Amino acid sequence: MDFSYDKKMGAKIRELRLKSGMTQEMLSAKLQLQGCDISRGGLSKIEIGTRHIYAVEIKAFKNIFDVPYEDLFV
Repeated sequence: MDFSYDKKMGAKIRELRLKSGMTQEMLSAKLQLQGCDISRGGLSKIEIGTRHIYAVEIKAFKNIFDVPYEDLFV
């Protein structure tokens, strides 16, 4: 399975998280408030591109970072 796109999207999420001044713990908590059961470890896997992102999670990232969907897709 080709994870190259997952790695690019994960890097973008990490960039947005750091730009927002959030730790992985903080972002994980915000994701859980949005209805996504993602632990800090799960978020770490997303950021390094070893875990796929589901559509509902993409929507949560969009809402948390207050960016258009296009900004999440590299």
